[in-house]
Order: sequence, then C-alpha cells, then structure tokens
Amino acid sequence: MNSVEGLLTQIRGLSSTASDVLSLQNVLKQADESLHAESTRLLPFLDQLDPSKHSLGYLYFLEACTAGPVTTESASSFVLIIARFISSCVAEQIRLAPDKFISVCKRFKDQVLLLEEPLRGVAPMLTAVRKLQSSTEHLTTLHPEFLLLCLLAKCYKTGLSILEEDIFEVDQPRDLYLYCYYGGMICIGQKCFRKALELLHNVVTAPMSTINAIAVEAYKKYILVSLIHHGQLSTSLPKYASGVAQRNLKSLCLSYMELANSYNNGKIADLETYVQANMEKFGSDNNLGLVKQVVSSIYKRNIQRLTQTYLTLSLQDIANTVQLNRPKEAEMHVLQMIQDGEIYATINQKDGMVRFVEDPELYKTCEMIEHIDLSIQRLMTLSNKLTVMDELISCDPLYLGKAGRERQRFDFDDFDSVPQRFNI
Repeated sequence: MNSVEGLLTQIRGLSSTASDVLSLQNVLKQADESLHAESTRLLPFLDQLDPSKHSLGYLYFLEACTAGPVTTESASSFVLIIARFISSCVAEQIRLAPDKFISVCKRFKDQVLLLEEPLRGVAPMLTAVRKLQSSTEHLTTLHPEFLLLCLLAKCYKTGLSILEEDIFEVDQPRDLYLYCYYGGMICIGQKCFRKALELLHNVVTAPMSTINAIAVEAYKKYILVSLIHHGQLSTSLPKYASGVAQRNLKSLCLSYMELANSYNNGKIADLETYVQANMEKFGSDNNLGLVKQVVSSIYKRNIQRLTQTYLTLSLQDIANTVQLNRPKEAEMHVLQMIQDGEIYATINQKDGMVRFVEDPELYKTCEMIEHIDLSIQRLMTLSNKLTVMDELISCDPLYLGKAGRERQRFDFDDFDSVPQRFNI
C-alpha cells in the first residue's frame, strides 16, 4: 500500500499545470497494472483526491475500483461517486485517457440499469458526452449510451437535444449505427417521423462489409415509419447503400415487406387480417405499437387520396370511402390531419361537408424567409465541409491505393501517357 500512498502524493503534486499532467499521465500508465491488482482496496483512497483538481489521477483510481463485479449494494455507492466525478472532472485531463473515461461511464450506465433507475444516469451521461467531445460535430462512444438511457427512462426530449447536432466525425462505425438506431427510436417516441426516417436511413445505407443485427432492426422500423409518414415504401434501396444491404435486408425482413405490400393495396380489412396473423412476430420484435400506428395511418392515407380527386365531400362519404364506422370518426381524422398539416381543408359543421383547399402558405412571411435563409446557410456550411472531406479523402494514401487497384484502366485525358493497364 506504500506504493499507492506514493502515487497519491504524485497525483496531488502533478495536477497543477498542463505539462505536469502530461508527466503524471506517464506515471499513471506505468502504475495501472498495480492499481488493478489492488482494486478491492482502492475505494477509501478516493476521498484523498479532489475530482475537480486531480481528475486524471482520480479517473485511474476509479476505473480500477469499478473493474470487478458489482453487486446491487455496491452499485448504489458507485453511482453516486461516478456521477460526482463526471460532474466535477476537468475535460482537458480526462481526454488524456479517453478509453478509461469511457469504461467508467459505461460501467455507470450498467450500474443504474442494475438498480433499475435509468433516469439517474441521463443527466450525468449527457455531461460525460459534452466533456469527452472535441466539438459538437464529434460522435463519441458515449452518445449511444446516453440515448439508450433516454429511451429506457422515456426522456425523449432530452435525447432530441443531442440529435439536432450535425455529426461529421465518428470514432467507431458501431457508434454511428447505434446512435442513429437509438435516435430513430427516440424520434418515433416523440412522433418526429421525418427525423426518425433520416436517422434509420443512415443506418440502412451506412457502409458495411457484412450484414449486422442493428441494420436489420433499423430496416424493420424504417419500413414501418415510411408507411406512417409517407404512406408508401420505396421497393429499392438507394444506389449508395452497400451491396450487402441491397442483397440481404429485404429477405431478412420479409414479414415487414409483405406488410408494406398489403398496405399499398389500400384495403384495411386485408391489412388488419395480415397484422392479426403475424402479431406474435411483430410483438417479439417490439414493433407491435408501430404496426398499430401503420394500420391507423392507412385511414389518413386514403383520406389524402380523396383530396387529389374531390374539392368537397360529406363526412358520411369520407367515412364510407375509407371504411370508417361513423361520420364522427371521419371528422376526428380530418381535424387531426388539418392540425398536423397533412391536408388543408375546412369543415362546415352545419351540413357536414368538408372542403379541400390549396396550401395557404405563400412563402413570403418574415418567419418563412428567416427559415429559408437558415436552411440556405446550413446547406452552404454542409457543402463546404463536404468539399474539405473530399479533398482529404482524395489525398489519403489508403484510398488512392485501393482506388488504383480497383481501376483497370486509366483515362488518357488524365495523363499525358499511360500504359493501357497499370496497377498501383
């Protein structure tokens, strides 16, 4: 234990300046193995360190302390200690040992789940994400952990706050898959279906060399959300989706593809029969709630079709056409669609007539002009970033080597003189 006491002295003495902390980092790396050997005895020593001043040293001790099995009783103590550390630690110090910080935060997530109190982990994990990020454009390994806690705690609005940020830097591909998948589920929970489709689409079309379970589950939800939001599903994936996804996703989601086909027929009775026959399958996938929303949305889709044909219709005619039981149900559907901006119409309560009208937006209000201006600025920023990324990729030796091997013939316009076949 004398070595531990000596290490504590070094931590307290080398945590003042940036150069001292760098020296301390080397000391801690050398002592890491011995800290893990003494892991069961380290907890009392944490009280001798201030997490706001000795963040790096505290992190090494805390990571060693939490490395072993954790019981429900010890989890209660560790959750408080880790939450306090996350709140008070110095970002510049913990970024010197990101792997250890990530390990501690993941164990923190596991412990709040062991206690069945995911809500306790939401705020500390968001703080951890912010301290680990180099910028808001950086997707860390802790992003999916934070979104998972938000899902389990049903803190959807808190999760949405981080999904509004544009991501351009990713540490690991799996982080992106999980971030978009959990993010899509949070958006579904808030009925932000457009954003949910965007995130699920990113999972399905992301580069992959082999099919993975996250992409399969994302595609199932992508099909359902497409039907709810657009009233249809594109039968083919975009060309930029990987060949693996193009070949395998549909066959792995046959029940959902057949559901989409039944939906496209527009016959509510057939759709309900199919859902009833496959309810166990959808339930085992935890998608039964979404499937029920799909069934409900077919009424909206059929009402939207009517707006393309008729200028006026009675509520009774709408109820008969879209297979609703009563005019009152048709009225409730129409009112909800008007409120959601899905159709533009007025209802005459006196004679029960619905008049469909054109989009009243003239795109000349101050709010609309400001919205368009912000969208243009965002697109310009995105374009500039894509240009920079394209330039970096075009100079990357690994990319050039791979592109050269795959290219069978060079263009004569690119070079003054080249052989007909040339491999880099």
